[in-house]
Amino acid sequence: MPITHSLAVGLNKGHKVAKNTRTARPARNKGRNTKHNKFIRDIVREVTGFAPYEKRTIELLKVSRDKRAMKFLKKRLGCHIRAKKKQNRANADVDIKSRLPGIAASNQPAVRRQVSCFRCHATK
Repeated sequence: MPITHSLAVGLNKGHKVAKNTRTARPARNKGRNTKHNKFIRDIVREVTGFAPYEKRTIELLKVSRDKRAMKFLKKRLGCHIRAKKKQNRANADVDIKSRLPGIAASNQPAVRRQVSCFRCHATK
């Protein structure tokens, strides 16, 4: 650490000024994950559900086809880093679904009901 003194010699010679402290610009906060932001995103996810490619990814992850899911996501999203983030998010969603008893029960195949055919009046 150089010795600070009032003489204008050495590397720090010249007019002494105070360091200008810059205030944080509001534009720098864009995209930051806050508690409110996370809450809003969770509500939007709950209302809108998953995109078709996300549903396919979740199905691939359920049957332990991680590598295939990664290749699929890379093709859809364009780069490896985005695909990794999306796969981690999908893995978390699969874990949450497996822990909830109501959702696991709804994944069972539905019992096929009797439907009458309007053309030949026969039941299928």
